[in-house]
Amino acid sequence: MNSQNKGEVAGEKFFTTPLIIIFVTIFIDLIGFGMVIPILPFYANTAPFNASPYEIGFIVSIYSWMQFFFSPVLGKLSDRYGRRPILFISLLGSAVGYFVIGLADTLLLVFIGRIIGGITGGNISTAQAYIADITSRENRAKGMGLFGAAFGLGFILGPALAGILSKYGIHVPFYFAAALSLVNAIALYFILPESRKFSAESDANQRKGRIAELFDSFKDRQFGLITLIYFLLVMAFSIMTYAFVLYTVFRFNYNAEQNGYLFAYVGLLAIVMQGALFERLARRYGEARLAVFGCLLLVGSLFAVPLVGPNSGGLIGLLIGIAFFSLGNSLASPALTSLASKNASESEQGKTLGILQSAASLARAVGPTIGGVLLNNAFNKIDDFTLYRTFWTASGIMFIAFLAALYYVKTWQKKQFAL
Repeated sequence: MNSQNKGEVAGEKFFTTPLIIIFVTIFIDLIGFGMVIPILPFYANTAPFNASPYEIGFIVSIYSWMQFFFSPVLGKLSDRYGRRPILFISLLGSAVGYFVIGLADTLLLVFIGRIIGGITGGNISTAQAYIADITSRENRAKGMGLFGAAFGLGFILGPALAGILSKYGIHVPFYFAAALSLVNAIALYFILPESRKFSAESDANQRKGRIAELFDSFKDRQFGLITLIYFLLVMAFSIMTYAFVLYTVFRFNYNAEQNGYLFAYVGLLAIVMQGALFERLARRYGEARLAVFGCLLLVGSLFAVPLVGPNSGGLIGLLIGIAFFSLGNSLASPALTSLASKNASESEQGKTLGILQSAASLARAVGPTIGGVLLNNAFNKIDDFTLYRTFWTASGIMFIAFLAALYYVKTWQKKQFAL
């Protein structure tokens, strides 16, 4: 009996040493990644860079563009050479990217740091593949749930740490993130065992390119609709994520520390929502209806938040607005992922979720690119009008997603009644 079959027998031990190590690896990696999100736009907006909103949008999006095109390359390399060396190289690349950004004295170096991080940024997908390697089919969902927990916890602690460390210098969070990635890479090299089981059959199995797979997804009308809704959701949310820091700087004069705490607040609400409430709501109302309601919450909150300022709602209004951001995304995103998984056969789970993540990667690249154009005025600055049109464009995108989700509910209900 080989190791894979052993993993499928009854009574398999779930919390194995490799799974715990990969959990810690993902957690530490996401702390570093989460630290950058609230800091980077503020960092690029200050001296000596003084980047325009358009340039900041491109700085944010270039990472995702690189990741979109290079993650499949790293995925194929991990299939051929193993997960461990690719994870090690990815973490080293992240460390170099963060360090270059922290050390930068020109905007070009910031771009280079983001490009390096994006090219080597296949550690998340490779970590997911590692979990799939070491868990049985029965424990696969549980393992991916653990991955989600590490992801969420990293996104709470990361922005909070960024807020604290930024008090000692705006560049300090980038150095700290670089050190985390470097220590993580060294620990992984000495502790983490290889999970890949090599065979001629697996080496011969070649996947299509990401763009080809995305187009192929529309051959199945229901899955194609889910993919489209998910793409629109992630694109709108990434526009908001990019613009939010610049919005709080412009309207509230908030600094990097305060923005770090606000992002930690969003992450905490997401953990509570997805960890404690989503499953119960899904059992009662169904994922399709939760996707509709989540999209509707994002339509309203994205429209309303740019109207909030020190004299119109203040901090309380801001906290309520971003709570609805978090609530809407925490309902719609896992609902769509679950619907995609249920729509696929057991043998196509990996391919289906991989296509969905490809759509998300592309959306994270497109969103800030669009946001950078919208937020930039003729003087390469932000003003009230550019804030409105940026957030309201994101709201409009979510309104299209809402209509598509409504249409999905209608077709889904017909399919259910026909069974």
